[in-house]
Amino acid sequence: MVSKTKNFTSKMSNCNILYLELQFFVLLCSFSLRCNAVQSDIDCLMSIKEWLEDPLKMLNSTWKFDNQTEGFVCRFTGIQCWHPEEDKVLSISLSDMGLKGVIPSNIANCTFLNSLKLDHNKLEGPIPPEIGSLGRLKTFNVANNMLTGPVPRFINGTFPTEIYANNTGLCGPPLKLCVVERVVNHHVQFVCGFVTGWSLFTLLGIYLFFFGLPGVKKMLLLIKKRTKVMMIDGNEWPQGEEVNNGPKILKLEKIVTRMSFMELSKATSNFSQDNEIGNGMMGKVYKALVPNGFTVAIKRLHVSEDLEEEFVSEITTLGSLRHPNLVSLIGFCSERDERLLVYKYMPNGNLHEWLHSTDDKARLLDFTLRLKIIVGVAKALDWLHDGPIIHVVHSNISTQCILLDENFDPKLSNFWEATLAKTNDIDSNLSLLPIFESLDFTTYKKDVYRFGVVLLELLTGKESYELSCSSLNLSSSSFASPLDVDKLLLGQGYDNMVMQLLELASNCMKFIPDQRPTMQQVYQTVTAIARVHDQTGDPEKQLHLI
Repeated sequence: MVSKTKNFTSKMSNCNILYLELQFFVLLCSFSLRCNAVQSDIDCLMSIKEWLEDPLKMLNSTWKFDNQTEGFVCRFTGIQCWHPEEDKVLSISLSDMGLKGVIPSNIANCTFLNSLKLDHNKLEGPIPPEIGSLGRLKTFNVANNMLTGPVPRFINGTFPTEIYANNTGLCGPPLKLCVVERVVNHHVQFVCGFVTGWSLFTLLGIYLFFFGLPGVKKMLLLIKKRTKVMMIDGNEWPQGEEVNNGPKILKLEKIVTRMSFMELSKATSNFSQDNEIGNGMMGKVYKALVPNGFTVAIKRLHVSEDLEEEFVSEITTLGSLRHPNLVSLIGFCSERDERLLVYKYMPNGNLHEWLHSTDDKARLLDFTLRLKIIVGVAKALDWLHDGPIIHVVHSNISTQCILLDENFDPKLSNFWEATLAKTNDIDSNLSLLPIFESLDFTTYKKDVYRFGVVLLELLTGKESYELSCSSLNLSSSSFASPLDVDKLLLGQGYDNMVMQLLELASNCMKFIPDQRPTMQQVYQTVTAIARVHDQTGDPEKQLHLI
């Protein structure tokens, strides 16, 4: 009896130990899941601060990640958590804060999000489709921004059109169809036309069999009317023309919106010369109004197999990167031998035109605007060289590839010759390009040198081919004389800043690459000069460049 009791007690003790171990395991798993969820929310907010510009400093005072105590993100401006002592973000409300930039796709990492309000800002670019995967999202608002492209498809239903108001570039249900969706409609029309045509052909055969040839001419005319053909550049282009569906094109389609050649031809009035706004080595550029009411710039590449690599490079690189100082690539077209790229339209053209076309244009570029352009270009190159996703060397910076929007904010374009290097995790979209394990410092210093040339063009008003140490009044170490400076910039109270920028240009253009600064050092220098400008210059010309 005693022995049985001992055995029973021993078994009970083992069961208790097993139960405690099980509880501990469950607790450990839940803690691990919670830590992962919390960290993803923190990463989500960090990416928002990294990708968005905050000119009004609305977030700077509270959005600090240096003291990661429990629940610290809950004290951020515009952030509401499920519990004050828990870093699970319930709501992000950043309405009417003057924020600029693009929405980072990492915002979808806030998986507990119920409410996301980004309305009444100056956000641009597409809405990341990943936002549609937020299954708990009940409130969403991006009205009154400058967003473009298709709206997300939400897994928990659709939102009313009001949440997208005053973003003329947005499209897709519940808004107007996107261009790519219209292509699908054209295919449906083609199928319907084919069925109708086949039926008519069958009837024609029956008619001929029983009644002979009279009336055949009318029947053929009827069939011809049912087949819609558009003449483009002297070639017939059926509306049901099949497009290239190769694996490479399908990969590109995942990066940016695919558009039909027919639609782009209509938008440019069959690539009319009246709509032509540029003509370069790669092709011609046309201004166009696409069906969703958005004004775009369409670059139609010259027909050449040699440009296929550049075409893919531009889509893959610029389509995968989002930054306020990079031009937005909206879509592409690849049909037959045609290769087209569709960009957000930049109403002020490129910097080269403003500096070198007419004296009247150059006169409008005062020192404040030129400094604004310098800071923006330096910021973009610094971000490209040390970006979190991938390191990119543009390799072909010039005043021709610096576009200017309506506010003269610079946007880098033309990534044909870009060189890419891996970071920790490579984006699968970039797999179409040759990517290096790492780049030596001389590769990065090419961009630094070319930035120096652009800086000199802005300060002297001279063409790039005129800029050399022999033709300018400069010593081997620095620009000691303002004799070569554009006379429009002198005597306006900025002479000291001009000399500092000349010194910087000299350093960027040093013959030995190792002696040139990094783009991070360049950006720090120009922002310091810009800060002095805002503190000492005309209050009406303070552009809050930082």
